[in-house]
Amino acid sequence: MKGIGARGVRHLLGGLLVLAFLGHSFQFWRIPLLEVLEAYFYDVRVRLSAPGGVDGRVVIVDLDEQSLAAEGRWPWSRDKVARLVQRLVDDYQAAVVGFDVVFAEPDESSGIRTLEALARGSLRGNGGYQETLRRLRPSLDYDRQLAQTLQGRPVVLGYYFSARQAGPSVGQLPDPVLAGERLAGVGSAFVSWPSYGANLEMLQAAAAGAGHFNPLVDFDGISRRVPLLVEHGGAYYEALALAVLRTYLGSAALVPGVPDPVVGLEWLDLVSDRGRYRVPVDERGAALIPYRGPERSFPYVPASEVLQGRLDREALRGRIVLVGTSAPGLMDLRATPVGSAYPGVEIHANLIAGILDSRVQARPPYLFTAEALVLLLLGLLLGVFLPRLSPLGASLLAGTALAATWALDYSLWHQARLVLPLAAGTSLVLLLYGLNMAWGYFVEARTKRQLAARFGQYVPPELVDEMARNPGAYSMEGRNAELTVLFADLRDFTRISEGMEPRALTALMNEYLGLMTGVIRRHRGTLDKYIGDAIMAFWGAPLDDPDHARRAVQAALEMQAALEGLSAAFRGRGWPPLVMGAGINTGLMTVGDMGSPVRKAYTVMGDAVNLASRLEGLTKVYGVGIIVGEATRALLPELPFRELDRVRVKGRQQGAGLYEPLAPGSPAVDYLDQWQEILVHYRQQAWDLAETRLVALQEASPAYAGLATLYLERIARWRQEPPGAGWDGCTTYQRK
Repeated sequence: MKGIGARGVRHLLGGLLVLAFLGHSFQFWRIPLLEVLEAYFYDVRVRLSAPGGVDGRVVIVDLDEQSLAAEGRWPWSRDKVARLVQRLVDDYQAAVVGFDVVFAEPDESSGIRTLEALARGSLRGNGGYQETLRRLRPSLDYDRQLAQTLQGRPVVLGYYFSARQAGPSVGQLPDPVLAGERLAGVGSAFVSWPSYGANLEMLQAAAAGAGHFNPLVDFDGISRRVPLLVEHGGAYYEALALAVLRTYLGSAALVPGVPDPVVGLEWLDLVSDRGRYRVPVDERGAALIPYRGPERSFPYVPASEVLQGRLDREALRGRIVLVGTSAPGLMDLRATPVGSAYPGVEIHANLIAGILDSRVQARPPYLFTAEALVLLLLGLLLGVFLPRLSPLGASLLAGTALAATWALDYSLWHQARLVLPLAAGTSLVLLLYGLNMAWGYFVEARTKRQLAARFGQYVPPELVDEMARNPGAYSMEGRNAELTVLFADLRDFTRISEGMEPRALTALMNEYLGLMTGVIRRHRGTLDKYIGDAIMAFWGAPLDDPDHARRAVQAALEMQAALEGLSAAFRGRGWPPLVMGAGINTGLMTVGDMGSPVRKAYTVMGDAVNLASRLEGLTKVYGVGIIVGEATRALLPELPFRELDRVRVKGRQQGAGLYEPLAPGSPAVDYLDQWQEILVHYRQQAWDLAETRLVALQEASPAYAGLATLYLERIARWRQEPPGAGWDGCTTYQRK
């Protein structure tokens, strides 16, 4: 009965969670965290699915820093803007030009207003002045010049709407793209802004069209949508990208898609002789911006280059041209899913290209129903079965449900271009799973504490965490396994310790051992013990690791590199620098909890362990930092190693190869082939040839100076006492 009661509580809590999420989906209430997560998941999907590359169909003529330096600060005089339009349309044959700027105020930079005031005032009776002004007026009226230039050319102007109630609107709006009655009774909550800043009436009348350049800014300041239709004064006005694209398509008709007036507007069709393009919109009449990639996914051309005629004649032919700015001082940089300071003009470019490619994602008003259905199915599946399953079974079920949710979202995103909300489903799965797993928390926590007590002093905490997931699979009982063991020891430590105060020596050792232990743990090693200044560690137990040899060698290389930095710091304190030797060997060894009833240790034993200790001692002989055995070298054929010798150590009759792993970029790598040839001559007792080659190598590479000296001394001894015809090339060491 007790078990049934606990299961019932879990069912109840799970049901409450599902109801909370369904209420969010149906918008009875909003859960702020889910909205934040949804925005994050959407942005990640946008970045991952962005096609990338540069789309040359849309070119941005940039009012950049270079152009402002060459032509003067913005705003430029309208006669200069007129020359820019003439260049773009007449000289460079742009298919359509859209301005992501607004010309709301008259241009008085020519001084015409002052001259006209004089004509009406003190020079009213001066006939010569009046005649001269009459002749000059056309050349000084820059606004009229720009209007005449716009006339008959495919130029679309930009303007903006504002949510501010205070203050009069300025400029002249274009004709609405749709009259109010076209969307009467439609259930969409269109964006409605009360005021605007538009272009001068004469400019608007001369232009081929105009569109607003307002994106919708979400709660987190990110621009993800553009309202293609904005309601103002009972009529509907189009976005700049839509106006430019309709002009590009030859004054394409705009046909609203309203399959069900209750649901509202679902898409807009652009219909022309060049085809039909469908743009999905949401409940506010806004389209998701199909970002192609980060900033400059479209070609940017400095406006000054256009004005000065320095562009290639084919650079803009037949292209859609947007005139805008990337200069920070002109304040048109926006936060987007693909960049925190993204030029606003490129937002319009992305929308135009996305419409042409049918790449605009759809988030129709009815999509919340699909989200609610997914939540209900997940809630029923997990709420019913999770309380009945073991931890492993529950994990598999939750993982499968999560994978299925993501797979459905992926399929809808890429195949149907539908944006199914992902945060609620993901969060529901994780919360239901967490709720059910919480019931076993104390048992699992107790098991983990027991495991940590057994292994925590030896292995990194992250390995203890891995082991705690299946504690029954790990034991401290002795077993045989192929592992890799490392011994590291400081050279001349007795001399160093005798010359230091106890406190300073303690501080030195703590820093040294702490740094080396950190490296071993980062490489998933098991710390066996400290033996004075020596360190013993091994890889491959208690957690199986097929890459144990590689991790041990990489740890040793990093330990040597870290020691160089530590020694430099020690010298700054007046402490002696440290030199360390490390021996590594791989082989079959016994691992387990060994010792007496008074004290035990999780350690390794065996012939392979003893050889690693001997190898560490031989680092002093060969003047190298690391020596590894043949078995370790054989497991890592792709890494660079320098063969040092073949030796026969005390307690072993069989010869063993000694190898030094080389760090990336080591100068010794360049001479490995020459060194190997020298070893061949040496083992063939070709003393003269080996000696000659050793001297040449010693002069060519300081990295071989110590080894060359060692072998030259050996050759000198062998000449006095030849090893004999049966010599196998091994050096025998009787000391441990």
